[in-house]
Amino acid sequence: MRQLLEAIGFIALVQGVAGLLHEFTDLHWGLVQRLGFLDGYEVYASVALLVLAFALFAAAESR
Repeated sequence: MRQLLEAIGFIALVQGVAGLLHEFTDLHWGLVQRLGFLDGYEVYASVALLVLAFALFAAAESR
């Protein structure tokens, strides 16, 4: 279970960073900008993914 939480946390961390890099640079990589229902909310979604990643890492440590 711990490894699963860490793996999902890592994916969320990478996607959150990629989403922020997409917004502030010309990097066109990641999942956040490809989802149509997040148009205009990409920064918020990326920050939420970063927060989720750190929460998953904390949950993995507590197990």
